[in-house]
Amino acid sequence: MGLIVQKFGGTSVADVEKIQNVANRVAEEKENGNDVVVVVSAMGKTTDHLVDMAQQISTSPSKREMDMLLTTGEQVTISLLALALQQKGYDAISYTGWQAGMVTEPVHGNARILDIKTERIKKDLAEGRIVVVAGFQGLTEEGEITTLGRGGSDTTAVALAAALDADKCDIYTDVTGVYTTDPRYVKGARKLLGISYDEMLELANLGAGVLHPRAVEFAKNYGVTLEVRSSMEVERGTLIEEEISMEQNLIVRGIAFEDQITRVSIIGLDNSIASLPTIFTTLANHHINVDIIIQSGTGTDKANISFSIKSSDLAETLEVLEENKGLLNYEHIESETGLSKVSIVGAGMISNPGVAAKMFEVLAGEGIQVKMVSTSEIKVSTVVSDEQMVSAVEALHDAFELAKVAVSA
Repeated sequence: MGLIVQKFGGTSVADVEKIQNVANRVAEEKENGNDVVVVVSAMGKTTDHLVDMAQQISTSPSKREMDMLLTTGEQVTISLLALALQQKGYDAISYTGWQAGMVTEPVHGNARILDIKTERIKKDLAEGRIVVVAGFQGLTEEGEITTLGRGGSDTTAVALAAALDADKCDIYTDVTGVYTTDPRYVKGARKLLGISYDEMLELANLGAGVLHPRAVEFAKNYGVTLEVRSSMEVERGTLIEEEISMEQNLIVRGIAFEDQITRVSIIGLDNSIASLPTIFTTLANHHINVDIIIQSGTGTDKANISFSIKSSDLAETLEVLEENKGLLNYEHIESETGLSKVSIVGAGMISNPGVAAKMFEVLAGEGIQVKMVSTSEIKVSTVVSDEQMVSAVEALHDAFELAKVAVSA
């Protein structure tokens, strides 16, 4: 008998019928002789609905009160799923994040898990119960309710799997696994049978919505084997683990993309050694994530710095920079919205030079202007216009022959 952690996303529990289906999947795992911990998200579009209501009331709702509001969504799901399992004759109990022992840092809206006090869950498992836990939420040492950011239920599940030394963590979603790119946009997208932690982490950080980046980090750091599976179809998913066999010798394993990107340029900045750390420390202190960074000289003692952020962070970024203009000593700020980031990812890029060159050739051939570039050992990211995002992804998917990836074993 093993211990399995299962996680079901919002689309998998969107209504009572789907919750009944989830209960069947959980019961099946229990009947296989395993102990089961289930992590669930809020039903369907519940979180979006709660956000909309808050914005109707307040143009700038406090992050603390938003956490109080949004955590109610998962509480509805856990109680309904526990009731469904009880109706089927199983001993099930539901817990909020704080009841399950999730201790987080004191950051509202995007907290990190610091510790998990597992005694309560372990006692229930020892007594044969199925434990249903609300994802996405926790409690600070001071007793403040926090959320882990969008997609944080993935993180809850993997963190629990690590803390409980589970044999496996299954992430159930509305797709059958991890694809070479988003199949909703590219018809030729194919399911991968396996992918490494590092490749999945890059894809998740670069916009692939199938897994939360922090969840992949937890899995890599604690050696948790993940499988991304369909909540509706009974078939093999995508295994995520440390080492995988190179599938058809793929150099590029996947293409991620993300819209709502903005380029911010700080013009006329003092060209001193302290300028860069001052800028990005200031932004980091306000929990603003900066991605691609480009510095250029102006031929004088001044420099220009450009960086990309999520468009939703633009107003706060401009406010922070304006508040610190005296400290940063720049002339003015420019911003460009309507941008997207398109990235190719693959561990095979390490030993195959010329991948970036091929990417730029393909984009140029499609008449797509590259506005910013960032590289690492296993990825190349480019910023392009929103209007050209899908065309860029389709062209790259074809050029690197990702449509030929096997769909099944």
